[in-house]
Amino acid sequence: MPKLTDRFIQSFRPAEGAKDRLAFDTECRGLGIRATANGNRVFLVQWTDAATGRKVREPLGAWGSLTVDQAREAARVRLGKVAQGLNPKAEREKTKAEDTRRRAEEAQAKQEARYTLETLIEEWARLHLSGRRPSYAAEAQRALRNAFASHLVYAASSLSRSDVVGVLDALAAAGKAPIASRTLAYGRACYGWAVKRGRLGVNPFADLPVIAGGAPSRDRVLTDAELGALWRAAGTLGFPFRPVVRLLLLTAARREEVAGMGWSELSADLSTWTLPKERAKNGRAHVVHLPEAARAELRLVPRIDGRDLVFTVTGKTPPSGFSKAKLALMTAMKREAGDSKSPSPAPATKRAAPALPEWRYHDFRRTAVTWLAGAGFPPHVADRLLNHVTGAIQGVAAVYQRHDFLAERKAALDAWATHVVACGEGGGREPENVVALAPRRQRKAGTEGT
Repeated sequence: MPKLTDRFIQSFRPAEGAKDRLAFDTECRGLGIRATANGNRVFLVQWTDAATGRKVREPLGAWGSLTVDQAREAARVRLGKVAQGLNPKAEREKTKAEDTRRRAEEAQAKQEARYTLETLIEEWARLHLSGRRPSYAAEAQRALRNAFASHLVYAASSLSRSDVVGVLDALAAAGKAPIASRTLAYGRACYGWAVKRGRLGVNPFADLPVIAGGAPSRDRVLTDAELGALWRAAGTLGFPFRPVVRLLLLTAARREEVAGMGWSELSADLSTWTLPKERAKNGRAHVVHLPEAARAELRLVPRIDGRDLVFTVTGKTPPSGFSKAKLALMTAMKREAGDSKSPSPAPATKRAAPALPEWRYHDFRRTAVTWLAGAGFPPHVADRLLNHVTGAIQGVAAVYQRHDFLAERKAALDAWATHVVACGEGGGREPENVVALAPRRQRKAGTEGT
């Protein structure tokens, strides 16, 4: 073995046809030089692993970057560690792995810092909510942005469980438990979607307890007097809310479904309305029979050439402002309730308008099916009217029962519309020429049973 010198290394080359050649220093045992066919010359240090008895080699650096003396010093340091029972190569690999991990964590941190809560909501809306109902998509984004407004500019991953609990508790304490409950549901869905896609590692909304009072059961059913007052109050509204509210009463359909009605969904004679599955809440197309009162309202709606939306004001979007419309309805109903029947009462003696119980547009659906049940219509017909996936027919029977009961639904909506219009025209009382269906159906059933 030669003593490694610059002169020796310069002339050191592999044999003809060989890929490389190895030589070790006589002055520092364990220090070697490897020459490759492409002209590279690299210092290395070699030792025997005491545990395995195998030769271990570790590169020190290229000749030119290191002098011979520097290579000897580096070799002695490593061999000294070996003498102490350490493994320089293992330490180097460990250090390298730690450095790789640290760099990856730094890169991940930078990426997460750019992935803000606002970015997450935007991505969720673009890639996931685009397939949901527009009303749900809009409400989900609005609720999260309003509730977590102060967190929008920070990394989505920085939103902690305690942050979420604090925001939801504050909403509940402010008397907004239903909003807090919906926000919890939206946040759980949003972060759960991001976790499944590998964008985030933790869902801070997961496994949080149900918020007390967040989903109160609704049992509000409008009285006949309230139905009549609502029908008359709707007549005081301008376009588009007069026909929209009246069709909500007459069809028991959902608010967004009626508001987004298109002319292409209506038959030529306006006798039926076919709600496409893309706009239905349960993703199933739904045929709605339109009674004469509903058709009369639609005949009054001006049709804009080239525009499909029936109740649009802009020509491009469904109507908005249902809260203001409800306020106008309540005002008209209170005004009517506060009018004395005596002619021109003096202001001092005029009775105050009684407080009206709170109602929602969705209560129209419950009111309709409640009345239909009392009128003798079977529950499965009401289920089909509401376009419910589950209902009176369940289990195995639901698998085989595919009849849509179109004729029965038509009869039910005709009867309901007659009742609503009668309430509206009779001040909440049935006119004498309208016969309640329930007694007739009961008498018929009793006759058939005898």
